[in-house]
Amino acid sequence: MAKKRTIRWICAALALLLMLAGCSEPIPEDTAEPLRDDEFTEEEIPDEAVPLDAFFAQYDTPASGTYQAPAMQHADFHADLANGKNGAMLDLSMVSKGVVAAKGSSSNRLKFVIIVNNSNYYYNMKNDGTPSVFPLTFGSANYKFRIMENTTGSKYRELYSNSTWVQLDDQFVPYLRNSDYVPYSADSACVKKAAELAASAADAVGVVSKVYEYVIANITYDYNKANTVQSGYMSNPDSTLSTGTGICFDYAALTAAMLRSQGIPTKMVFGYVGSNGAYHAWNMFYTAETGWVTVSFQAPKDSWSRLDLTFCAGGIDPAYIGNGTNYSDVYYY
Repeated sequence: MAKKRTIRWICAALALLLMLAGCSEPIPEDTAEPLRDDEFTEEEIPDEAVPLDAFFAQYDTPASGTYQAPAMQHADFHADLANGKNGAMLDLSMVSKGVVAAKGSSSNRLKFVIIVNNSNYYYNMKNDGTPSVFPLTFGSANYKFRIMENTTGSKYRELYSNSTWVQLDDQFVPYLRNSDYVPYSADSACVKKAAELAASAADAVGVVSKVYEYVIANITYDYNKANTVQSGYMSNPDSTLSTGTGICFDYAALTAAMLRSQGIPTKMVFGYVGSNGAYHAWNMFYTAETGWVTVSFQAPKDSWSRLDLTFCAGGIDPAYIGNGTNYSDVYYY
């Protein structure tokens, strides 16, 4: 396989940083990350890179079908436990499980803001009364939540806010459930496919290996979508599974949905990769056998690491994925 390939991608724009003060607050409009053409050269490939197949081979066991997936953990909006005003409702009943839910009805755009120690995550929120679910990726901390409504131009007003101390049950809970960024349910086709693959796996590493093999064999990179994707795009894992194509966001969301549904903690990560800083999405997963595993597949036990299926499926030499030094994490979902 050639070690010099050109790959184009664009991921959905993340919600932008806001400066929140006053009754009507300016919030920048969403902007799509510009499309980039990047050359991944032999010089950029770390010497200590370990191909994916070699990593999985370290844990290869007979496909005896002994893996027992725990009950799927699902995040929901509980109307009877929610509080709010101005048509905006906030449900804090599952914060110990790593998620917060909200809903609102408005003819204008809605934003959801999560603030922890002056660090902020900003999300587009559904405005038709359909609940939205967001992960609590800052760990155990004091959280402030704000539901914001667009007024004019880039200005927003607060509909409702609340603050609470969040004590997570453990570090994994935000990455074992569905959210707006990783949407799925027990009836999802991707969940059923993951269960089918897991049925013949001996352990959690076997499940990851089978999902990895399935995704790279059945999902191809969609260059046209990468060139035309609009700001605010959100991935649908079942759609990716059905069409057999996707961009990096789609690869990462599908992988996260499949692994989470089988009880394997999985992060979806947005950040930059390569010498030219291309905006990208990939995964991190955790098993008892491996600890947190990354693109390097040499991560020490109990440390966070990365898994990049877009490059594997898109034709980039697996060695480029390397030891993780090519990657810069920005957001976790």
